[in-house]
Amino acid sequence: MADAAFTSLTSERLLLRRFQPGDLDAFVDYRSDPQVARYQSWELPYLPSQARQFLADLQAIHPDTPGEWFQFAVALRRTDLLIGDCAALVRADDPRQAEIGFTLGRAHQGQGYGTEAVRRLLDYLLIQRGKHRVSANCDARNTRSAALLERVGMRREGHLRESTWCKGEWTSDLLYAVLGREWPASP
Repeated sequence: MADAAFTSLTSERLLLRRFQPGDLDAFVDYRSDPQVARYQSWELPYLPSQARQFLADLQAIHPDTPGEWFQFAVALRRTDLLIGDCAALVRADDPRQAEIGFTLGRAHQGQGYGTEAVRRLLDYLLIQRGKHRVSANCDARNTRSAALLERVGMRREGHLRESTWCKGEWTSDLLYAVLGREWPASP
């Protein structure tokens, strides 16, 4: 049964929730940072009109919508300040599998928030939603994201050399995954 009533997930310091209208400025701000966007799929500048449409489109779906990325706002629990987002894509061809991604504003990187958010998202997908397998990939040059995926207990399963044309160049991808029976992982 789909999680159509999703509102939020909590961890020690974070709240993973639906985006709210008040998140727009912070969302545009970190997505417009060239260092944050470097290894991501969106192009710069990231315009407020793009963000507004993106966030509006999210209101029509839930985390279990097959074939659609669902973006979770990542906010500080104490203040509800938006610091980033993480996402899940339930596969359309096999809804027992999902893929994840994550982005944090530069001011909140290096403080364990990304690790905490991804662990909470994996708990949600593998335990609460009963997914069999969750995968992730990242640009091979993005060593911090690769380290985060390994830190949370995902296994590196591959290295695809020059497999993606992104922002005017061929890039290589690292592939990661974890099975439901392997979770919770012991980092």
